[in-house]
Amino acid sequence: MPQIITAKLKLNLNAEQKALVSQTTLAYRDALNHTSRVAFDANKTSNGAKLQKAVYNELRVRFGLGAQMACNVPRQVSATYKTLWTKVKQSNDAIAKGYTKKRYKGLDQPPKYISRTCTLNYQRDYSFKSEQRVSIITLAGRIVVSYEGYNKHLDLIANGSKVGAAKIVYQRSSKVYYLMVSIEVETPELDPLKITRVSGVDVGMRYLAVETDLQNKSNFYSGSEARHKANRYHKARQTLQRKDTRSAKRRLIALSGRERRFIADVNHQISKDIAKPNTLIGLENLTGVRDRIKSKSGKKASKKQRRANRNKAKWSFAELHGYIDYKANLNGSLATKVPANYTSQSCPKCGHTSVANRPKKGLLFRCECCGHELHADLVGARNIAMRTLLVRQDWASTGSLSASPNVSGGETKAEILQRFSQLRWRSDASPRLRRYSA
Repeated sequence: MPQIITAKLKLNLNAEQKALVSQTTLAYRDALNHTSRVAFDANKTSNGAKLQKAVYNELRVRFGLGAQMACNVPRQVSATYKTLWTKVKQSNDAIAKGYTKKRYKGLDQPPKYISRTCTLNYQRDYSFKSEQRVSIITLAGRIVVSYEGYNKHLDLIANGSKVGAAKIVYQRSSKVYYLMVSIEVETPELDPLKITRVSGVDVGMRYLAVETDLQNKSNFYSGSEARHKANRYHKARQTLQRKDTRSAKRRLIALSGRERRFIADVNHQISKDIAKPNTLIGLENLTGVRDRIKSKSGKKASKKQRRANRNKAKWSFAELHGYIDYKANLNGSLATKVPANYTSQSCPKCGHTSVANRPKKGLLFRCECCGHELHADLVGARNIAMRTLLVRQDWASTGSLSASPNVSGGETKAEILQRFSQLRWRSDASPRLRRYSA
């Protein structure tokens, strides 16, 4: 089973080579912005073939791009518009269902590309040479430069692993160019009958993740230090925005990059610990959860509520799920999504489901039917683990994960929730608290 990973290679460029790469990436970025404006003027089209016909010759002549780059630019812009149109449709659906009144404004203006970048095709725009060197195309011809990176990635490249497209990215803080290369790694096919461990992961802000398995081993990953650091970033951002000077704007850019790397680093640490070998990992399907959950905002919200909204908006749980997914594949495990409905309101002991099971939406879960008390996030993780066990049973009986019910329809959703309500957890857990900071 193939798994795509990204190798980050540092390019050791001399002054002349750096000028050529800079010229190429800036031209590519300008071409992206030009194509974005053309797409916007053409009724915000996301048709890649139509865009290519409209801009190909101009990209070649005006921006000096090579043939393959002139094809990559409209494809990239087309992908951006498709993503934005998807968000517009999701926003309209959320408004129609009464989840929100806010309209998505991502297509009110042409999407603008800011970072200098360039997408390269393997064996056409770039290729690897001996002695840890790579040949890269520029507007003035090819250059051959040495590179360095993570030893495991270097070994994969040297041993002839299947290499795909790459992207040149520029790190503003260190003024260094990197080559981000996609590499296909073969992982063993998984047999559902040989997977002996099933776990569930509940995510949140007070605890970034709570993991538990069916053998009653639980881990709590505290979010207190992450929230503290996020609040410090927020206060620093407020101060710099009030100054509104050129130097303050430069600091804001650097600050945003530092915060983004901090979140990614914490998510990497948590996902590495969760993605244990020989495990089927259950994750909540959180698609559209921010539209479905109604919370006070603006002038109606208290200072505490506004801080909570800011923390929820900042932390990337989709990124955490993505890290768990690909690391699980590399470890001979598998991550799967399960419905998130009522995971923190259903009693794992008797199955009773009620909003009143969580008094004041706090961390204490108290079942109003059987009196069972437990940490609310651990209750969520247990329910996810049990739902994942059902997925494993379906997988073992059919040999395909597609047997998991499609919950898009109301009737099917009711059926799967009825199955979930019959699940019971009989043992006590022994949780461990873990803290992560950068």
